[in-house]
Amino acid sequence: MTTLNRSTRRRLTQLNQIPSVWEGDRRPLSPSDESDSEEKGECIVWVDGSQGVVRGIDMVRPESGPEAIVRTLLRAMEYPQGPAKPARPQKIVVCDREIQFFLRGVLQEMGITIDYVPTLPLIDELFREFQENATTQPPQLPPQYAERLMQAAYNFWDTAAWDFLEEHQIVAIELNRWDIGTLYASVMGMSGMEYGILLYRSLDSLKRFRASVLQEEESLDKLEDAFLAQDCLFVTFDLPGQAEEDEDINLADLPASEIEPNFGNIHPLEGLRSSLFEEEALVVLIALEALNRFLRANHRQLASEMFPNLNSRYRIPIPEDSDTTQMASVKVTTLPEVSKELFEMIELEDEEDEELLSTKAMPTLRDDLVPENSFLSIGMVSWETVEHLRTTLGHNELADKVVTGGDGLPVILIQTSRPKAKTMIEKIQAGGGVKGIFFNPGEDPFDDNSYDLGIIQTNNGEMYLFGEFMDDDPVHQEARKKWDRRCKKTKGYCGVLITRGLMGASRGNPQLQDMMALFEARSLSHQDLGLGTLQRMLQIDWE
Repeated sequence: MTTLNRSTRRRLTQLNQIPSVWEGDRRPLSPSDESDSEEKGECIVWVDGSQGVVRGIDMVRPESGPEAIVRTLLRAMEYPQGPAKPARPQKIVVCDREIQFFLRGVLQEMGITIDYVPTLPLIDELFREFQENATTQPPQLPPQYAERLMQAAYNFWDTAAWDFLEEHQIVAIELNRWDIGTLYASVMGMSGMEYGILLYRSLDSLKRFRASVLQEEESLDKLEDAFLAQDCLFVTFDLPGQAEEDEDINLADLPASEIEPNFGNIHPLEGLRSSLFEEEALVVLIALEALNRFLRANHRQLASEMFPNLNSRYRIPIPEDSDTTQMASVKVTTLPEVSKELFEMIELEDEEDEELLSTKAMPTLRDDLVPENSFLSIGMVSWETVEHLRTTLGHNELADKVVTGGDGLPVILIQTSRPKAKTMIEKIQAGGGVKGIFFNPGEDPFDDNSYDLGIIQTNNGEMYLFGEFMDDDPVHQEARKKWDRRCKKTKGYCGVLITRGLMGASRGNPQLQDMMALFEARSLSHQDLGLGTLQRMLQIDWE
């Protein structure tokens, strides 16, 4: 059985021991009769029964061992949640004999009594609340409309409207029902990135969002604000069950049977909600069915070079389960003038970007940040380690925004000697910290090799090369795929981890005491930065 290091035991026994009884347990959050998907995890909770406060809580994979409950307990002692102060209890009670025996072995000589009790009232109540909240969550779609809505979404997928409609080519759907006058539809998918349709409640909201995207495309935070400021209903398509996407798969190439529609609402005051209430579901259903008819009837004209001026009216049956069982008269109209206005906005922004690029010198890619012979790794550190480093090393403003998705934070690990690591940290701090990390294509015209260049950008705009990786290296290709998947789970948050111990036993596997700095940042896209393919240049020093 794994035991605590002596130094750890000494550190814990130095904590103030309070006359409290703590309850601890691990349980699945989902009811036992629900699907046993890989995404389902278990929740570990430690509660101070005397004060009635949660000191530590963690989600873990079901297959994780009993060590996980100890890790959460140690954090509950040293880094408790909320207003509680670091402390160790006089007594711990658990309702699992195996956990009791394991804790007795791990916590021996620490002056803590470990007892078994058949029930844990506080934790039982806490998990009851968890389950009630889970079961009271509304379904994604009202049950009475779900089947017909799903069919309408699959019918829209089959039209493949993104093959002939661009996002700026707007179609108006006039309902005049359920407090909705006209919806303004924008089809996503021609870029091959996100597939679906946005149904804006007003033309003003659509125009504001398009203008914001064009103006703030270099700022991820401002883009997120613009996204949440929309006023629309949406239907998007993805792989079912949150399956990990292969970068080489284009969703448009897949049959409808391998695609899952997702429905939701975005509003400036509500934010994003991945579900529809009854009236919203009716609005989306009637709008989709009318639009599907319109797309099928006018496919050839819509696919022409000029966006045509078309309109049609359809009678769509309203579901019998709604308040009324009559037909809805829906008018569908293309808006060439609006589409032209939106396209001109794009062209104007492109012209301004070109002018800016022509007057702005190409930034220099520096290679004086990472010391020679450093150990580099594209990997990940657990959220537990991230929290420890934030506590011991301090954290930047971005840390509060980081999305804790997946198993940990994607990081670029740079291991070097202690003096060189300190110099590197000081240089990054002088540049205002790390703004972003990205990979950019590069080539060497002298030997016809292609590279994937790893680049760190600091907040003062400097760009530093941290690694040159051969494009066709299968090891790097796999590392990049993992990096991209992990960054997707954390919504683009990542970091640079600088450690010492290059020549010691921890080379390639630094321990906590070797970690000297963690700079949390964003994963950037080289397309957004517009650097193009970088070429190695021969520089001659004539002096």
